[in-house]
Amino acid sequence: MGRTLEWNLWNDHGFEDSCFPVFFLEECKVFLRQMSIPKGWGYLTMMAPWNLLDMRSNFLFGSRCWMIRFSSEILFKSVSFRLFGVKCDDDREPLENELLNNLLTMGVDVDMAKKRQPGVFNRVGINEQDLKMFLLSKGASKEVIASIISRYPRAITRTPENLSKRWDLWRRITTSDLEIVNILERSPESFFRSNNNLNLENNIKFLYSVGLTRKCLCRLLTNAPRTFSNSLDLNKQMVEYLQEVCLSLGHSDPIDFVRKILFKNPFILIQSTKRVKANIKFLQSTFNLNNEELLILICGPGAEILDLSNDYAKRNYTNIKEKLFLLGCTEKEVQKFVLSYPDVIFLGEKKFNDKIDCLIEEKISISKIIENPRILDSSISTLKSRIKELVNAGYNLSTSNIALLSWSQKRYKAKLKKLNTC
Repeated sequence: MGRTLEWNLWNDHGFEDSCFPVFFLEECKVFLRQMSIPKGWGYLTMMAPWNLLDMRSNFLFGSRCWMIRFSSEILFKSVSFRLFGVKCDDDREPLENELLNNLLTMGVDVDMAKKRQPGVFNRVGINEQDLKMFLLSKGASKEVIASIISRYPRAITRTPENLSKRWDLWRRITTSDLEIVNILERSPESFFRSNNNLNLENNIKFLYSVGLTRKCLCRLLTNAPRTFSNSLDLNKQMVEYLQEVCLSLGHSDPIDFVRKILFKNPFILIQSTKRVKANIKFLQSTFNLNNEELLILICGPGAEILDLSNDYAKRNYTNIKEKLFLLGCTEKEVQKFVLSYPDVIFLGEKKFNDKIDCLIEEKISISKIIENPRILDSSISTLKSRIKELVNAGYNLSTSNIALLSWSQKRYKAKLKKLNTC
C-alpha cells in the first residue's frame, strides 16, 4: 500500500496563505493529498520553475526528504509538476531478475559482465534478445554471442536499428559478415563502444578520400578499430600531419606516404600527433639520419615504433646501447643492429637483457646475435628449449646458423627431425 503525502506551508519564510489565490493553494493541497508513493521508491523529487515559495513534505513515519519551489508566475498559470528523479528498487527488481535469467540462459558469464560494466544492469531499454537474434542472423554462434556480452555487456543496450546501420557501414569495408563476426569475437568493444553511426560514416568517407584502399581500411578495422570511433577532426589532424612530414622530407606523393605508414602501423591514428612527432624526432636525432634515410625508415620497419611512448622508446634504446657496450659493441654496431630491426625497441629492459644473457651463456657470440636480431622475438623458454634440442642433436650453435631459433614451429620441427635422422 502506498505512503500518502502530507504537506504544509513554511510561514516562517514570510509567506502567508493570504499572499496567494485560494484556488492555487487548494489545488496544491488536493494534488499532494491524493498523490501516493509506491512502496520501494527510494526518493522522489518534484520540480516547478524558479524560487519564491518553499513547501516542505513529510512522509508517513516522519521522514522528511524533499522540497518544491514555485515562482510567482504560477499564480497566473495552471499548476503543473514534473518528476525529476525516481528510484524504484522494488519495481525494478522483477525486470532485473528477468534480464539476469535471460543472460544466464544465453550462457553469459553474468559475474564477469557485472564486474566489467555494472552500470548496464541499472539501465532501462535493454535489448539482449534483439542482440542475440541480430548476431545469429549474421552467422555468430550462441557461444560467440555469450562471450561478446560477457566481455562487453554494453552491447545489449544497442537497438536493432542502430546495430543494422552500423553493420551496413562496416560491410562497406569488410568482405563478409563472417569477417565482422570474427572481429567482434576478438574485440567486441570495437563495434559496440560507440553508437554514433554518423561519425563512423564520416570517418570511412574521409579515409577513402585520402587515398586509402579498402584493403587498408580493412586492416585498420581489424587491428585498430578505435580509429573509426575517433572524432573526424582527430583523424584529419593525424593524416594532415603525416602529409606535412612527407613534404618536409622531400617526398612528392603524400597520399602514397600516408598509405604506406598506415598499412605498416594501423595504430598511429589512435595516437596523438605529439607522440608521433616526438618519435620521428627521436629517430632522426639518435641515428643521425638525413631526410631520405628517415623517409625510408618510417615508411618501412620504423613505422611500427611511431606510436610507442617516447619515454619508453628512449629508455629501451638506452638500455640496449648500454648492454651491448658492455659486450664490446661500438656505437656504430649498436645503431646498425637497431636500424636493421627497430622492433627490438619494443623489448623492455629485463626481457632484452635476459634474452641476451641466455644466448651468451650458450656460447653464441654477440656478433652472431647482432647479425640475427629476429631471434630476440622468441621467448626465453623457447630459446632455451630449442638450444637444448639442437645441442642434443649435435648442432653447433657457436659455428652454425642461429636463425632457426626464430623459425616457425613447423619449420623448426622439420629441421630438428632432419638433424636427428642424420
